[in-house]
Amino acid sequence: MNLNLTHKNALVCGSTQGIGKASAIQLAALGANVTLVARNEEKLKDTVNELTTDQGQSHTYIIADFQDPERLQQKISNTKAIYHILINNTGGPAGGPIFNATLDEFEKAFTQHLKCNHILAQSVVPGMKGAGYGRIINIISTSVKQPLNGLGVSNTIRGAVGNWSKTLANELGQYGITVNNVLPGATATERLNEIINHKAKKTGKSIEEISAAMKNEIPAQRFAKPEEIANAVAFLASEAASYINGINVPVDGGRTKSL
Repeated sequence: MNLNLTHKNALVCGSTQGIGKASAIQLAALGANVTLVARNEEKLKDTVNELTTDQGQSHTYIIADFQDPERLQQKISNTKAIYHILINNTGGPAGGPIFNATLDEFEKAFTQHLKCNHILAQSVVPGMKGAGYGRIINIISTSVKQPLNGLGVSNTIRGAVGNWSKTLANELGQYGITVNNVLPGATATERLNEIINHKAKKTGKSIEEISAAMKNEIPAQRFAKPEEIANAVAFLASEAASYINGINVPVDGGRTKSL
């Protein structure tokens, strides 16, 4: 099985922590040249230093805020690099019932998740077409298959991104470009900690009680490690996944009830 990514350039968003960082580390381990995208320059520098260069890779970063899509577009355009792999990944919207959500919450989430994904795809696809190789992988959520309680805005926007992705897959498949979604379940990241803390405050239960109840809903009886999500990302980015296109891949320990 060919998982080698030598001479491939990867653009990895939200890559200074959690799943994004784990994905960047794994892609670099397979030989890719990685460009990190995030807001915090110090964290970007630290993460670049963690990426292996054993195979002669060259890594860099771009400072960008996904609440400013025009600025993001400008910065990506200025790189003039050809990217073979795009990992769309950013922090999830705040929790809460959908009925209580403000219009501003929907607009911010739509900008952060769909608009920026679209800008990045439009920026990298011409190069992918020229190279005859492209992998666009969107880190979304299992809510694409089964909405999660208490995450109203996230459920809504994630569904929009899922359908955007499927449509894009249908249009780009003829060029050797695949577009797929990885759907993480409960993963040991800062995002999960925020969700657990929010539930604890809302219910009056302890963090330990909330964590135990969440784990009990998962057949694997534990939270995922970011590296386990990154393994799925890396496979979809490789030559081995060349005929896998337009799908959702839950990596959730079996939690999602639907097939």
